[in-house]
Amino acid sequence: MYKLARRELKSPTKKRALIANERPKSPITEQYRTIRTNIEFSSVDQELKTLLVTSSGPGEGKSTTAANLAIVLAQNGNDVLLVDTDLRKPTVHHTFGILNTRGLTNLLMKTEVIEDVIQTSKVERLSILPSGPIPPNPAELLNSKTMELTLESFKSKYDIIVLDTPPVMAVTDAQVLGNKVDGSILVVSNGKTDRNQAVKTKELLSQTSSKLLGVVFNNKEVKKGNYYYYYGE
Repeated sequence: MYKLARRELKSPTKKRALIANERPKSPITEQYRTIRTNIEFSSVDQELKTLLVTSSGPGEGKSTTAANLAIVLAQNGNDVLLVDTDLRKPTVHHTFGILNTRGLTNLLMKTEVIEDVIQTSKVERLSILPSGPIPPNPAELLNSKTMELTLESFKSKYDIIVLDTPPVMAVTDAQVLGNKVDGSILVVSNGKTDRNQAVKTKELLSQTSSKLLGVVFNNKEVKKGNYYYYYGE
């Protein structure tokens, strides 16, 4: 498993910036490219079409990572779909400034078809599927056969599907989805993520049928010039 990247953030902020699109030459954007490259290295023997991005708890950077990772994957020539599978506290529509009146829940309830709920973004080759209306039974919907069939239909239309999921320690949704995707990525936040919870989260993700690709360690300040690294464990 790789430590996928370490990102430099000089001042933590609550605003979720699409820095990979807005500042493509920044050191932080280069970190996302490092994550993309390490994912490619980890999939030599297995095609990774569906990726899950999660964290132990809220506010650790998993949605920011999912959005910017989706952008750099699209910038690399892939047709990418970013799906907001957080059916409890969705945020992808806020990040990309799109409507959330229809989305994934509509597909799972079979009240809409794919072509009517997927939205384009300002990033070439990147499409967005917001969560849609918040349902009373998120875990049941995500664990349904319809969810499996929906993911399969996405695979026929896109090169890579990135799922932004709820935190692992909060609800079971990420574990449920971990059994339906090819690989998962754990985001931890320097000074915020509890070490014991991170270990427990890793164990829970490792129990799913997907491959735990590695960890993104963010909010760690590093000296100028030492912007990124990765190593095998």
